Amino acid sequence: MTVQTDSYNFKAEIKQLLQILVHSLYKDRDIFLRELISNASDALTRLHFEMLTNRDVLDADAELAIHIDVPEVEEGEAKKIIIKDSGIGMTRDELIHNLGTIAQSGAREFLSKIGAEEMDPSDVIGQFGVGFYSVFMVA
Repeated sequence: MTVQTDSYNFKAEIKQLLQILVHSLYKDRDIFLRELISNASDALTRLHFEMLTNRDVLDADAELAIHIDVPEVEEGEAKKIIIKDSGIGMTRDELIHNLGTIAQSGAREFLSKIGAEEMDPSDVIGQFGVGFYSVFMVA
């Protein structure tokens, strides 16, 4: 006797799924600021590591810094918070790969690439790949 089976794919409303995910992880709407600063910190950590292992990357005396600016705006204009870092940054492909995939972490890939024994995982904050989505919840 042959039994016929059917296969079905799960579907998801991505926008709704992101809201559920982010709101379950982040109860405070202002958490996006911590996430952006954490991302900047990770970029500095990655650049610092590159500077130690590859002298061609950057001047050893270069300032590794995070700058936060809240410019004044005219009434009716959207408020802004500008966070700049002098870290390593991401290529276009890294942006697509890391920001375009939920729970994909460039920080985790970086740790894996350099080897766990070379750096304490707590030195790189954004290992879980969901923090940046908190920014979309306030945008």
